[in-house]
Order: sequence, then C-alpha cells, then structure tokens
Amino acid sequence: MGRYGEIRRRTGETDIEVRLDLDGTGRRDLDLPVPFLRHMLDLLAQHGLFDLTVRASGDTDVDDHHTVEDIGICLGQAFRLAVGDKRGIRRYGTRYAPMDETLARAALDVSGRGFLVFRADFPAERIGSFATELVEEFFRAFAHNAGVTLHLEVLYGRNAHHMAEGLFKAFAGALREAVRVDGPPEVPSTKGVL
Repeated sequence: MGRYGEIRRRTGETDIEVRLDLDGTGRRDLDLPVPFLRHMLDLLAQHGLFDLTVRASGDTDVDDHHTVEDIGICLGQAFRLAVGDKRGIRRYGTRYAPMDETLARAALDVSGRGFLVFRADFPAERIGSFATELVEEFFRAFAHNAGVTLHLEVLYGRNAHHMAEGLFKAFAGALREAVRVDGPPEVPSTKGVL
C-alpha cells in the first residue's frame, strides 16, 4: 500500500484537486493560475521526492489569496491522509537551505497538532505579481490542515525570491526527513497516538 492522499475542494472561489504521494520520485503535474506558487510547488515535489499533482482554478481576477490558501488547505489534507497513523515514521524533520545570500530553516513535527511559527521579513511586497504575504498564508493553511507543527525562518537574506525559495526548499527537505519510515512499526509517541 502506498502512502498517498487525494483531495477535491470546490468553493464559490476555487476548484482544486490535489494528489500527493509521499513515496514518490519527485514527479509533478501542476496546473494552477499562480505562476510563482507553481514554481514553489515544483521545488517542493523535487526536493521532497514527493509525487504531486495539483489542478486548480480560482478567482485570481480578484487576487491570488483564495487560490493560494485553498491549495495549502488541500495539500495539508492530502498529507494527513497520506501519512496515515504515522507508524514507523521519524516524525521530526529539520533542514537548512542556503539560497545565494539567503539562509532559511525549517523544523517540523508531524504531531497531529497544526501550528505555524513563521519568521521572514520580506524586503518587497511582491515577487513579480505574487504578494509575499501569501507565503505565510500557504504554510499556515498547510500546517493546520496537515496536523503539522511547523517552524519556518529566514535567518538572513535580501532577495525576496531567494527567501521564499529557501523556505520551500527547507520545508521540502524537513518534510521528507520527517515522513521517512525507518523505525519500528509503532507510532513515534509515548502516548501511542499522534
């Protein structure tokens, strides 16, 4: 049995389908109307070695907020399904990602408790047409719906694109480490449940 999750979400603002396979090879099929997020999800799949399909449409004529947030929600829900009862996983993951002048760090716990700590002071309000505040919105939506405690930080940097890219690459590596199955077939918690 593979570790994958599929989610379909339709609202008055968006129509999104996500399929995530935690035991993939980095294959991705991304069709969404937010080019910068498509670039970030491409990095997530590649550096996490996750197979990822995203098909999304939304009211981007208003702005990208609803589409970005709802993709984060769906990805989080697909992750929760894919990781299942968490037996045998490492549970914790940490990764640093240097990106030229930027250094980003991700630390996470597949705890069942969704929480986000986000520390990144972007020097620009936009990366192309993408509002930098949506980076945090995406990760908040993911963390709460995935049941992951996620700490993300840009330790230093000057280029907003590099800062966002560093965060996604660090996140991908930390998530890959956390879901790796290499322990006894038990839930990694003294409570016996996560």
